[in-house]
Amino acid sequence: MLAHTKKPPTESIRVIGSPEVISQLRKYALKVGAGIIETADSIPASDISPELDTNPTGVYLRGIRLREELTQEALAKLTGISRSNISAMEHGKRPIGKETAKKLATALNCDYRRFL
Repeated sequence: MLAHTKKPPTESIRVIGSPEVISQLRKYALKVGAGIIETADSIPASDISPELDTNPTGVYLRGIRLREELTQEALAKLTGISRSNISAMEHGKRPIGKETAKKLATALNCDYRRFL
């Protein structure tokens, strides 16, 4: 038995791929009667911050720290993690373990799983 869901059906999709594939999908969409909305005004986040491709956890840590208006030194005092280790984590030179992630998340008011 199918249950009624609260979510409405998907009305749009976003496709990422080579220009050739995108062109073929556009032609097919027009053929079957689907409308196409161009989104040329948006750009990928990695174009703004290329570090997101190589160090997403460090970028997230730095962003959350700045959102909470904390310096590395202040975060170090709150967590008991040295400032140099926090810097290394933000720059992708040191991994963030589960226990460290939990300490950071508690101090930064966020979910620890984002650091793993």
